[in-house]
Amino acid sequence: METTCSVLSREYAEPMAGTAPTARGWLLIEHPGPWGAKALTGSRGLDPDTGRAVERAAAAAGFRATLIRSTGRTADLAALRTVILAWTEPGATWMRRFTVSSAEELCDLDFAALAGPVEPAIGEPCADPVVLVCTNGKRDRCCATEGRPLAEALAHRLPGHVWEATHLGGHRFAPTAVVLPDGYVYGRLDPDTAVVAYDAARAGGMRIADCRGRATWPRPAQAAELAVREDTGETAADVLRVAAPVEHEDAEHVWTVRVDHVDGRTWTVEVTGRAEEPPRPESCGKGFGNPLSMVPRLVTPAL
Repeated sequence: METTCSVLSREYAEPMAGTAPTARGWLLIEHPGPWGAKALTGSRGLDPDTGRAVERAAAAAGFRATLIRSTGRTADLAALRTVILAWTEPGATWMRRFTVSSAEELCDLDFAALAGPVEPAIGEPCADPVVLVCTNGKRDRCCATEGRPLAEALAHRLPGHVWEATHLGGHRFAPTAVVLPDGYVYGRLDPDTAVVAYDAARAGGMRIADCRGRATWPRPAQAAELAVREDTGETAADVLRVAAPVEHEDAEHVWTVRVDHVDGRTWTVEVTGRAEEPPRPESCGKGFGNPLSMVPRLVTPAL
Protein backbone atom coordinates (compact mmCIF):
# COMPACT_ATOMS: atom_id res chain seq x y z
CA MET A 1 0.00 0.00 0.00
CA GLU A 2 1.38 3.39 -1.01
CA THR A 3 2.32 5.70 1.84
CA THR A 4 0.79 9.18 1.50
CA CYS A 5 2.72 12.43 1.53
CA SER A 6 1.21 13.50 4.86
CA VAL A 7 2.14 10.21 6.55
CA LEU A 8 5.74 10.49 5.34
CA SER A 9 5.95 14.14 6.46
CA ARG A 10 4.83 13.17 9.96
CA GLU A 11 7.16 10.16 10.10
CA TYR A 12 10.14 12.32 9.12
CA ALA A 13 9.05 15.09 11.54
CA GLU A 14 9.35 17.64 8.75
CA PRO A 15 9.35 21.20 10.20
CA MET A 16 6.28 23.28 9.34
CA ALA A 17 7.55 26.78 10.18
CA GLY A 18 7.80 28.91 7.07
CA THR A 19 5.64 26.72 4.83
CA ALA A 20 2.49 28.87 4.57
CA PRO A 21 1.43 30.20 1.16
CA THR A 22 2.29 33.85 0.60
CA ALA A 23 -0.78 36.07 0.31
CA ARG A 24 -1.48 39.48 1.77
CA GLY A 25 -5.11 39.22 0.75
CA TRP A 26 -7.62 36.43 0.14
CA LEU A 27 -10.55 36.27 -2.28
CA LEU A 28 -12.92 33.46 -1.31
CA ILE A 29 -15.63 32.49 -3.79
CA GLU A 30 -18.40 30.10 -2.85
CA HIS A 31 -18.72 27.33 -5.43
CA PRO A 32 -20.24 23.97 -4.46
CA GLY A 33 -18.34 22.02 -7.08
CA PRO A 34 -17.33 19.39 -7.87
CA TRP A 35 -13.91 21.01 -7.84
CA GLY A 36 -11.07 20.34 -10.23
CA ALA A 37 -7.38 20.11 -9.40
CA LYS A 38 -6.97 23.67 -10.73
CA ALA A 39 -10.15 24.87 -9.09
CA LEU A 40 -10.78 28.22 -10.78
CA THR A 41 -10.32 26.83 -14.28
CA GLY A 42 -11.35 23.20 -13.87
CA SER A 43 -14.46 23.09 -11.68
CA ARG A 44 -17.87 22.19 -13.06
CA GLY A 45 -20.23 25.14 -13.39
CA LEU A 46 -17.45 27.73 -13.44
CA ASP A 47 -16.43 29.07 -16.84
CA PRO A 48 -12.66 28.54 -17.13
CA ASP A 49 -12.10 31.87 -18.89
CA THR A 50 -13.96 33.67 -16.12
CA GLY A 51 -12.05 31.80 -13.44
CA ARG A 52 -8.74 32.57 -15.13
CA ALA A 53 -9.57 36.28 -15.47
CA VAL A 54 -10.66 36.58 -11.83
CA GLU A 55 -7.61 34.68 -10.59
CA ARG A 56 -5.20 36.88 -12.55
CA ALA A 57 -6.86 40.18 -11.59
CA ALA A 58 -6.98 39.18 -7.93
CA ALA A 59 -3.35 38.02 -7.91
CA ALA A 60 -2.18 41.27 -9.48
CA ALA A 61 -3.68 43.13 -6.50
CA GLY A 62 -2.24 40.74 -3.89
CA PHE A 63 -5.27 38.50 -3.34
CA ARG A 64 -5.11 34.70 -3.41
CA ALA A 65 -8.28 33.45 -5.11
CA THR A 66 -9.75 30.30 -3.57
CA LEU A 67 -13.03 28.46 -3.99
CA ILE A 68 -14.95 27.63 -0.82
CA ARG A 69 -18.07 25.68 0.11
CA SER A 70 -19.94 24.89 3.27
CA THR A 71 -19.77 21.38 4.70
CA GLY A 72 -22.85 19.34 3.84
CA ARG A 73 -23.49 21.63 0.87
CA THR A 74 -26.00 21.03 -1.88
CA ALA A 75 -24.89 21.54 -5.47
CA ASP A 76 -27.14 24.53 -6.18
CA LEU A 77 -25.32 26.49 -8.87
CA ALA A 78 -28.25 28.89 -9.26
CA ALA A 79 -28.17 30.24 -5.71
CA LEU A 80 -26.44 33.43 -4.61
CA ARG A 81 -22.77 32.84 -3.86
CA THR A 82 -20.99 34.19 -0.80
CA VAL A 83 -17.78 36.10 -1.52
CA ILE A 84 -15.30 37.01 1.22
CA LEU A 85 -12.42 39.46 0.88
CA ALA A 86 -9.76 39.50 3.60
CA TRP A 87 -6.56 41.47 4.17
CA THR A 88 -3.89 40.07 6.52
CA GLU A 89 -1.35 42.81 7.28
CA PRO A 90 -0.70 43.27 11.02
CA GLY A 91 -2.56 46.24 12.43
CA ALA A 92 -4.62 46.58 9.24
CA THR A 93 -6.56 43.32 9.00
CA TRP A 94 -10.11 43.38 7.71
CA MET A 95 -12.67 41.01 6.23
CA ARG A 96 -15.76 41.84 4.15
CA ARG A 97 -18.58 39.63 2.93
CA PHE A 98 -21.05 40.04 0.05
CA THR A 99 -22.97 37.92 -2.46
CA VAL A 100 -23.00 37.57 -6.23
CA SER A 101 -25.35 35.69 -8.54
CA SER A 102 -22.48 34.39 -10.67
CA ALA A 103 -18.68 34.45 -10.74
CA GLU A 104 -18.84 36.66 -13.83
CA GLU A 105 -19.80 39.59 -11.59
CA LEU A 106 -16.35 39.43 -10.01
CA CYS A 107 -14.79 40.42 -13.34
CA ASP A 108 -16.21 43.91 -12.82
CA LEU A 109 -14.46 44.44 -9.48
CA ASP A 110 -11.45 46.76 -9.21
CA PHE A 111 -9.29 44.53 -7.03
CA ALA A 112 -6.47 47.08 -6.91
CA ALA A 113 -8.86 49.58 -5.30
CA LEU A 114 -10.05 46.95 -2.82
CA ALA A 115 -6.56 45.85 -1.74
CA GLY A 116 -4.50 47.30 1.06
CA PRO A 117 -4.71 48.40 4.65
CA VAL A 118 -7.70 50.70 4.11
CA GLU A 119 -10.86 48.65 4.57
CA PRO A 120 -13.16 48.99 1.55
CA ALA A 121 -16.88 49.70 1.79
CA ILE A 122 -17.94 46.68 -0.26
CA GLY A 123 -20.45 44.36 1.39
CA GLU A 124 -20.60 44.00 5.15
CA PRO A 125 -17.80 43.58 7.69
CA CYS A 126 -17.28 40.12 9.21
CA ALA A 127 -17.36 40.33 12.98
CA ASP A 128 -15.68 36.98 13.67
CA PRO A 129 -12.80 35.03 12.10
CA VAL A 130 -13.37 32.22 9.63
CA VAL A 131 -11.51 28.94 9.26
CA LEU A 132 -10.74 27.49 5.83
CA VAL A 133 -9.91 23.79 5.75
CA CYS A 134 -8.33 22.38 2.58
CA THR A 135 -10.46 19.44 1.37
CA ASN A 136 -9.85 19.23 -2.40
CA GLY A 137 -9.10 15.58 -3.11
CA LYS A 138 -8.57 16.34 -6.81
CA ARG A 139 -5.55 18.40 -5.79
CA ASP A 140 -4.19 15.88 -3.29
CA ARG A 141 -5.88 12.90 -1.71
CA CYS A 142 -4.55 13.80 1.76
CA CYS A 143 -6.65 16.96 1.68
CA ALA A 144 -9.75 14.80 1.23
CA THR A 145 -8.94 11.97 3.64
CA GLU A 146 -7.51 14.25 6.34
CA GLY A 147 -9.24 17.57 5.67
CA ARG A 148 -12.87 16.58 5.19
CA PRO A 149 -13.27 14.89 8.59
CA LEU A 150 -11.74 17.97 10.24
CA ALA A 151 -14.06 20.33 8.35
CA GLU A 152 -17.10 18.25 9.31
CA ALA A 153 -16.10 18.18 12.97
CA LEU A 154 -15.44 21.93 13.03
CA ALA A 155 -18.74 22.70 11.30
CA HIS A 156 -20.49 21.29 14.37
CA ARG A 157 -18.23 23.03 16.89
CA LEU A 158 -17.90 26.37 15.10
CA PRO A 159 -21.14 26.66 13.11
CA GLY A 160 -21.14 29.44 10.56
CA HIS A 161 -17.39 30.04 10.79
CA VAL A 162 -15.96 27.12 8.81
CA TRP A 163 -15.54 26.63 5.06
CA GLU A 164 -14.00 23.91 2.96
CA ALA A 165 -11.37 25.33 0.57
CA THR A 166 -9.80 24.20 -2.67
CA HIS A 167 -6.10 24.84 -2.12
CA LEU A 168 -3.98 26.16 0.75
CA GLY A 169 -0.67 24.56 -0.23
CA GLY A 170 1.37 22.12 1.84
CA HIS A 171 -0.71 18.98 1.24
CA ARG A 172 1.83 16.94 3.18
CA PHE A 173 0.87 18.84 6.35
CA ALA A 174 -2.80 17.84 6.05
CA PRO A 175 -5.14 18.54 7.59
CA THR A 176 -4.20 22.14 6.98
CA ALA A 177 -6.20 25.31 7.57
CA VAL A 178 -5.96 29.09 7.57
CA VAL A 179 -7.68 31.43 10.00
CA LEU A 180 -8.71 34.76 8.49
CA PRO A 181 -8.39 37.70 8.55
CA ASP A 182 -5.03 37.36 10.35
CA GLY A 183 -3.81 34.79 7.83
CA TYR A 184 -2.09 32.34 10.18
CA VAL A 185 -1.85 28.93 8.51
CA TYR A 186 -1.79 25.69 10.51
CA GLY A 187 -0.97 22.07 9.77
CA ARG A 188 -1.50 18.59 11.25
CA LEU A 189 -4.58 19.83 13.06
CA ASP A 190 -7.28 17.95 14.91
CA PRO A 191 -10.65 19.37 15.98
CA ASP A 192 -9.40 20.41 19.42
CA THR A 193 -6.27 22.23 18.23
CA ALA A 194 -8.23 23.87 15.41
CA VAL A 195 -10.78 25.24 17.86
CA VAL A 196 -7.95 26.56 20.03
CA ALA A 197 -6.50 28.37 17.00
CA TYR A 198 -9.91 29.84 16.17
CA ASP A 199 -10.55 30.96 19.76
CA ALA A 200 -7.10 32.55 19.88
CA ALA A 201 -7.84 34.51 16.70
CA ARG A 202 -11.18 35.65 18.03
CA ALA A 203 -9.36 37.02 21.10
CA GLY A 204 -6.75 38.82 18.94
CA GLY A 205 -4.10 36.14 19.19
CA MET A 206 -2.65 33.09 17.43
CA ARG A 207 -1.51 29.58 18.33
CA ILE A 208 2.24 29.01 18.13
CA ALA A 209 1.97 25.21 18.11
CA ASP A 210 1.02 23.72 14.73
CA CYS A 211 1.55 27.08 13.00
CA ARG A 212 3.11 27.12 9.53
CA GLY A 213 3.39 30.91 9.40
CA ARG A 214 1.50 34.09 8.65
CA ALA A 215 0.67 34.18 4.94
CA THR A 216 1.31 37.93 4.84
CA TRP A 217 5.05 37.34 4.52
CA PRO A 218 7.42 35.23 2.37
CA ARG A 219 8.63 31.94 3.78
CA PRO A 220 11.88 33.11 5.49
CA ALA A 221 9.95 35.92 7.20
CA GLN A 222 7.27 33.50 8.38
CA ALA A 223 9.92 31.31 10.00
CA ALA A 224 11.64 34.31 11.60
CA GLU A 225 8.41 35.56 13.15
CA LEU A 226 7.61 32.14 14.58
CA ALA A 227 11.15 31.85 16.01
CA VAL A 228 10.64 35.10 17.92
CA ARG A 229 7.25 33.93 19.15
CA GLU A 230 8.66 30.60 20.34
CA ASP A 231 11.51 32.40 22.12
CA THR A 232 9.29 34.95 23.86
CA GLY A 233 5.95 33.17 24.12
CA GLU A 234 4.28 36.14 22.44
CA THR A 235 0.87 35.16 21.02
CA ALA A 236 -0.80 38.52 20.30
CA ALA A 237 -1.38 38.47 16.55
CA ASP A 238 -0.63 42.01 15.52
CA VAL A 239 2.28 43.06 17.74
CA LEU A 240 5.08 41.85 15.45
CA ARG A 241 6.24 43.40 12.18
CA VAL A 242 8.64 41.56 9.87
CA ALA A 243 10.93 43.30 7.38
CA ALA A 244 11.61 41.89 3.93
CA PRO A 245 14.21 39.08 4.12
CA VAL A 246 17.68 39.98 2.85
CA GLU A 247 19.35 37.07 1.09
CA HIS A 248 23.07 36.62 1.65
CA GLU A 249 25.15 37.27 -1.46
CA ASP A 250 27.73 34.62 -0.56
CA ALA A 251 25.34 31.85 0.45
CA GLU A 252 22.32 30.39 -1.33
CA HIS A 253 19.11 30.04 0.70
CA VAL A 254 20.35 32.06 3.66
CA TRP A 255 18.48 35.19 4.72
CA THR A 256 18.70 37.79 7.46
CA VAL A 257 15.33 38.94 8.77
CA ARG A 258 14.51 41.75 11.18
CA VAL A 259 11.50 41.35 13.48
CA ASP A 260 10.14 44.34 15.40
CA HIS A 261 7.71 44.39 18.33
CA VAL A 262 5.35 47.34 18.72
CA ASP A 263 6.83 47.88 22.18
CA GLY A 264 10.22 48.74 20.60
CA ARG A 265 12.04 45.43 20.93
CA THR A 266 13.93 44.20 17.87
CA TRP A 267 15.36 40.83 16.86
CA THR A 268 17.66 39.71 14.07
CA VAL A 269 16.98 36.21 12.78
CA GLU A 270 19.10 34.22 10.34
CA VAL A 271 17.04 31.76 8.31
CA THR A 272 18.63 28.93 6.35
CA GLY A 273 16.91 26.84 3.73
CA ARG A 274 17.63 23.16 4.36
CA ALA A 275 16.90 20.38 1.87
CA GLU A 276 15.12 17.67 3.84
CA GLU A 277 16.41 14.09 3.82
CA PRO A 278 15.53 11.44 2.91
CA PRO A 279 13.74 12.34 -0.34
CA ARG A 280 9.95 12.20 -0.19
CA PRO A 281 7.00 13.41 -2.33
CA GLU A 282 5.80 16.92 -1.54
CA SER A 283 2.38 15.86 -2.81
CA CYS A 284 0.74 12.49 -3.45
CA GLY A 285 1.34 11.30 -7.00
CA LYS A 286 4.46 13.41 -7.49
CA GLY A 287 8.02 12.13 -7.66
CA PHE A 288 10.39 12.09 -4.73
CA GLY A 289 12.31 15.26 -3.91
CA ASN A 290 13.88 17.19 -1.06
CA PRO A 291 11.50 19.88 0.23
CA LEU A 292 13.20 23.03 1.44
CA SER A 293 12.63 23.74 5.14
CA MET A 294 13.18 27.13 6.76
CA VAL A 295 15.52 26.82 9.76
CA PRO A 296 15.63 30.02 11.87
CA ARG A 297 18.34 31.07 14.34
CA LEU A 298 18.07 34.07 16.62
CA VAL A 299 21.22 36.13 16.03
CA THR A 300 20.50 38.95 18.46
CA PRO A 301 18.13 39.11 21.42
CA ALA A 302 15.61 41.89 21.83
CA LEU A 303 17.24 45.33 21.96
